[in-house]
Amino acid sequence: MEKRTKRLLGGLALAAGAMGAIGAFLKKKRQVRSKNKPAVGRGDVWARPGMFVTFRAELMPGRDRAQRTFKVSELLPNGRVLLDGAAGEHAENEFERAR
Repeated sequence: MEKRTKRLLGGLALAAGAMGAIGAFLKKKRQVRSKNKPAVGRGDVWARPGMFVTFRAELMPGRDRAQRTFKVSELLPNGRVLLDGAAGEHAENEFERAR
């Protein structure tokens, strides 16, 4: 093989490797961006700020429905909510289903 041919093939191999690396980087970047997208922007969230949710009776025994109802103050990116008047983060399975 001639020297020119070797250089051409080496350059093509280098270019192909660079294209593969760029493709892998862009694919990873797209995956990370979609994972970090906040749940607030999606249409399929189970609660929204301002709506009222009621804890299941098993979690707060001896309290009537009005005492177990709280207003959602913030929806977190992980799907949990912060409530007005209740400490901590709360998940969907802690609440009664909407009727």
